[in-house]
Amino acid sequence: MYLGHISDDGLREQPLSEHLCQTADLTRQFADVFDAGDWGNFCGLLHDIGKYSEVFQQRIRGKNIRVDHSAAGAKEAQKSGAFFAAYCIAGHHAGLPDGMYVGGSASEESTLDSRLRRQVLDYQAYKKEIRVPHPASPAIKADRGRFCISFFIRMLYSCLVDADYLDTEAFMKDRKRELPDVSMTELRKRLDDYVKPWVEKAAEERSLNRRRTDILKACIRGGSGGQGIYHLTVPTGGGKTVSSMAFALNHAVEHGLRRIIYVIPYTSIIEQNADVFRNILGDEYVLEDHSNVEYPDKEELDPKQLAAENWDMPVVVTTNVQFFESLFASRSSKCRKLHNIAGSVLIFDEAQMLPNDYLKPCLQAISELVLNYRCTAVLCTATQPSLQPFFSSKLLRGELCPDVEEQYEAFRRTVLVKEEAVTEEELVRRLEVESQVLCILNTREQVREIHEKMGKREGLFHLSTYMYPEHRREVLTKIRERLKTQEVCRVIATSLVEAGVDLDFQTVYREAAGLDSVIQAAGRCNREGRRAADASRTHVFQFIQEERHRNLSVWQEEKIAEEVMAIYEKMDSLEAIHEYFDRLHDVKGDSLDKKKILQRLNEAKAAAIPFRTIADDFKIIKDDTRSILITREPEARELEERLRRGERSRKLMRAVGRYSVNVYENTYDDLRRARLLEEIDERIAVLTDVDRYSDETGLNVNVSFGEGLFP
Repeated sequence: MYLGHISDDGLREQPLSEHLCQTADLTRQFADVFDAGDWGNFCGLLHDIGKYSEVFQQRIRGKNIRVDHSAAGAKEAQKSGAFFAAYCIAGHHAGLPDGMYVGGSASEESTLDSRLRRQVLDYQAYKKEIRVPHPASPAIKADRGRFCISFFIRMLYSCLVDADYLDTEAFMKDRKRELPDVSMTELRKRLDDYVKPWVEKAAEERSLNRRRTDILKACIRGGSGGQGIYHLTVPTGGGKTVSSMAFALNHAVEHGLRRIIYVIPYTSIIEQNADVFRNILGDEYVLEDHSNVEYPDKEELDPKQLAAENWDMPVVVTTNVQFFESLFASRSSKCRKLHNIAGSVLIFDEAQMLPNDYLKPCLQAISELVLNYRCTAVLCTATQPSLQPFFSSKLLRGELCPDVEEQYEAFRRTVLVKEEAVTEEELVRRLEVESQVLCILNTREQVREIHEKMGKREGLFHLSTYMYPEHRREVLTKIRERLKTQEVCRVIATSLVEAGVDLDFQTVYREAAGLDSVIQAAGRCNREGRRAADASRTHVFQFIQEERHRNLSVWQEEKIAEEVMAIYEKMDSLEAIHEYFDRLHDVKGDSLDKKKILQRLNEAKAAAIPFRTIADDFKIIKDDTRSILITREPEARELEERLRRGERSRKLMRAVGRYSVNVYENTYDDLRRARLLEEIDERIAVLTDVDRYSDETGLNVNVSFGEGLFP
């Protein structure tokens, strides 16, 4: 008997033919969602036929030899003219390869071309046990371009690797995984029950609650519309989180869609929104998948840990980084989830935060999911970017929010005031006379300086990414409590508090930046509407030229915002917002795809798609930062001990991230040369001088020349 797997205890054996047939059945099921079931079946049957070689059978029975078992199936696919399947089969363990050598980090030997030319051991015994029917349908429609071809291969690859993982796991554990199963109809009923009391109450009112209810009802009605790309432009306080979920659930029921995927820029907003969804729908049906989430320790994997591998849950809440980097990834672990995006409602919250450097490939991916993979997308924000020109008009389905301009006027809680340039001392004096004020600055260094100039006083807080996530969470809890009890509360922060963070200040100061950032900052002023808009001001200011700490990443957005604010009396009007984004996209031009991802994929021939190279280049968050573990809390010290014992896992590193500060390479090198860090490995270092970390301002990265160089 030819073996596919042997259980860890050596007592059970899985016939290879059984593994191939079961994997093929699963791959077919997964690919059926986008009408490619016979291609899935083809890949599943061929993916492990290299295991039919006598040498591999010796290996699986314990002989210490290395065997390439993936190239055989890829060769058979190539012989059949199924080049798309050859990529999937060749990379089902090692990751999608480049078709041909294009330079970069991937070696020539790892390309598909090289592997297809490689000599392989005799595997023809597969013909005695397996019949492999060629796919009857074309892989993709004839009018779909080369980007579509690469996208199809990734989706087919996802089906194969997930099916392979699941069948192998089921055999090794001697049971199939069980995940929560619930219909979209049941989840819609839970949401209906949740909103019913305040919908009935709001019907009797003439208030903002009535308006929130009108927006909610419009989204529920909109759920019966056709599939495509929608916009949901709701001003701050308009209830877009619940309304967008109401649209998604009704739309999913209407069109028989499988899941809802909420894509959000920041983990702080994810945790906030996921809590809302869990409260409405039930904890067991909502999956958070991002760098800060941590699952409980159990002997058996938690169902959510399993679902995080392939997003097999009804509601998934994730980040822009996780979602889009996976769509352009090559590693099996990142691609495994992709097929479960098909047949989903995709909500892109804070859509203005889609990454500008990769905007065009991100929007092309959204279009492809809508056009060919049964998805509906909703671009959801208070500051809607002008993205319509990037989409085919036949995909656009319109705005879900009724009377958007009227809603903006009704929900206006603050007046934006453009100020003259100020000195740091003048800014400090103005902040000191306010009792509850938020000041948002463009750089972490400036935040620290202004905080220090404010001096030690009760109710003064600093917020920046020089504070590790758990510390920031503690500080935000204190801030919210002081705001709630009307105590003095002055916060100096970076833009991390801007989008979606639930804070309500009497006054906001925002250093000049992009118009979307300014308006998002204004959303933290009088958020609950307890005061008149005229009495709640958001001041937009600049430092005088000599004192400005220039941040090149926001300079271009700031200049365009200045031009637009000079034209429009109300700088937060819909017209001003659209004008700003139109100008911004026009100025950025080719830099909206700075790595030329689309050009390379659209120019690549089918035999030379650079999957591995594209994956290396598509990085929304740059890899030029290093992590520093701050061990000022018992939990962090316990994590340090585990790292020193040599423990490593994704779960452990996520836990470490909650107590770590990420800094750029040059800053890391300065701290290391000053002997302030002890490196545990190439990924993580520990801060050796805990006095360098302050309860007020976090990590002090300023190192004087020669500091710490002598014992």
